[in-house]
Amino acid sequence: MGLNKSQGNMYEFVTHTWNTVKGVCLHNCGYCYMKAIAKRYRKPQLPPCFDEKELKTNLGNGKFIFVGSSNDLFAKDIPEEWIVKTLDHCTKFDNRYLFQTKNPARVLDFIEHPVFEKSVVCTTLESDSFYAGETPTPLLRGKAMKKISDAGITTYITIEPIMNFNLTVLVEMIKQCKPTQVNIGADSGNNHLSEPSKEDVLALISELEKFTVVKQKSNLSRLLK
Repeated sequence: MGLNKSQGNMYEFVTHTWNTVKGVCLHNCGYCYMKAIAKRYRKPQLPPCFDEKELKTNLGNGKFIFVGSSNDLFAKDIPEEWIVKTLDHCTKFDNRYLFQTKNPARVLDFIEHPVFEKSVVCTTLESDSFYAGETPTPLLRGKAMKKISDAGITTYITIEPIMNFNLTVLVEMIKQCKPTQVNIGADSGNNHLSEPSKEDVLALISELEKFTVVKQKSNLSRLLK
């Protein structure tokens, strides 16, 4: 696939996506958009594999690349060799990189890698309650992100798809991560999730804006009508 221009329901700050790990994501979240795409086009869900051809990709310069947009590079069963090869290739080019994972504790194993000097590490906190598949709990994700931020790495938090939450708990969980930016989005896949009210979403945004930048994804508008 190589380097792809960002499109669809993607972060507006991301210019391109790049994936070295292919196949099914091991986190198995029920609302995963990649699972929905595979079902729509009747594609088989293959086990994770590393695409060596991607290491020939010229990533260029001056881009903001979402690495691992279709999988989770830091899922617990992804081989360390795959992660190192991906990070090493990124350092050959002058770009910013977004690494988003629901297992940020594993990022700490590679935190000394020079690629993180020009990267953003992001995790998803769709709620303070646990809704996702085979992932660490939001509490554990938040604790790991705090350590990543304390190490001097730029952090983002994504609340997507936003689900019912306890305002005080979620705000404190996010605040400890010291995120430069929080991205908020709604379910775009008709997954019939437990979603907050307009008033709850607006209250959350108001609290977050006291200490960080909040970016509302276009799909959030459905909940704010």
